[in-house]
Amino acid sequence: MIRKGNFNNGCILVVDDSEDMLEVLRRNLTLKGYKTYTVQSVPDAIKILDSAKVDLVITDLKIPEVGGLELIKHIRANFKNIEVLVITGYPSIQGAVDAVKTGAEEYLVKSFTDEELFAAVQRSFDKLNARIATQVKSHFRNKTLQGIIGVSKAIQEVFNTIKKVSITSATVLITGESGTGKELVARAIHYSGTDVSSPFVPVNCGGIPEELIESELFGHLKGTFTGATETRGGFFHTADGGTIFLDEISNTSFSMQIKLLRVLQDKEVYMIGSKKPQKVNVRIIAATNIDLFDLVKKNKFREDLYYRLNVLNINIPPLRDRGEDIFLLIHHFTNKFAKEANKPKTQFSDKALQILKDYHWPGNVRELQNIVQRLVIMTEEDIIDVPDLPSIMRFSALRGKGITRTLAEVEAEYIHNVLANVDGNKTKAAEILGIDRKTLREKIKKFLNHH
Repeated sequence: MIRKGNFNNGCILVVDDSEDMLEVLRRNLTLKGYKTYTVQSVPDAIKILDSAKVDLVITDLKIPEVGGLELIKHIRANFKNIEVLVITGYPSIQGAVDAVKTGAEEYLVKSFTDEELFAAVQRSFDKLNARIATQVKSHFRNKTLQGIIGVSKAIQEVFNTIKKVSITSATVLITGESGTGKELVARAIHYSGTDVSSPFVPVNCGGIPEELIESELFGHLKGTFTGATETRGGFFHTADGGTIFLDEISNTSFSMQIKLLRVLQDKEVYMIGSKKPQKVNVRIIAATNIDLFDLVKKNKFREDLYYRLNVLNINIPPLRDRGEDIFLLIHHFTNKFAKEANKPKTQFSDKALQILKDYHWPGNVRELQNIVQRLVIMTEEDIIDVPDLPSIMRFSALRGKGITRTLAEVEAEYIHNVLANVDGNKTKAAEILGIDRKTLREKIKKFLNHH
């Protein structure tokens, strides 16, 4: 998974055996809006790294028992996207060289000024941003097909099928829930083929009134009916030599299904008012979000047409079954709509991303696209956080945790949330929790040991 976080307001872990230095750094970094953890030993730092999402580690080199260089080695061996800023009160050229070789990006010598600290921290986050942006671009470059984005096994199987189907002229039936991107898949089939300059004609069968659909599909002769002031070809004529995409095919009437069956069998159409058929060289791709075979069993769809349409089938997985794809899609839509709205680059907080990941998405990719567009336009901050999300998602997140967690897990999460809301101030957190600082420290220690 590509790490996504709030890099203007990211999470920093500070490691130093000096309590005074920890307090100074915690206070200064918190005032700048960074979420900050502070520990006095490398083992405690490793526990934090294993239990929290950290973007930057600021560490002293000279730490008793296990030193800062060992921590840097651990980070580089186990974490892809964590920056390291080294501070030390014992400056030496060799120390700087060792730290940089081991994997530190920045190096500060005590006593540094607040300005020097903030500048080094900003440079670290800039490097992290640049590296993650490169990773995302690489994902998009390798994991897209004609505008369809995905790295999940489910969508990669769709990609493979599209590539196989695109080199044939066989009829294709695309199935999947509403909003999964059936037209995108149809376009991908067409434009992955050998003649991309040929027409692609999409038709929403559910959006055309029954009395007009025959004329729209097959055309009509002049004077055939009131309003027919000229002879006009239909969508099948327009698509001649290319592809016609019949979306919501289940909405067609039995009489229209008979006419479509004739087109599939004979590759010819009859314009309204004409007794002479016209040959058309058209590939047909149909789509439905309803189980057509179930309609066949209920005598609501012609069985012979069903088998004519279902020569090749592509079933598009719902968004909830596509795992990490949701992060790539959020990234894509966020950049797209921020650019369209002429707004600065917008990002989602980690907590907001997790809620979006856990949401069941009944409207699939279309619902995700609409929600991201609304959030990008309506949110004034550069960071979209949990309170900005639609209430149904926030409530779903709460319900989704269920009643299967232990009391200790619930308590640990609540303590963590309280600490986060008071920027790690244990005195304030203890007051809110109604316990003393010693009890709070013990609970935090127990929680870290548990993780």
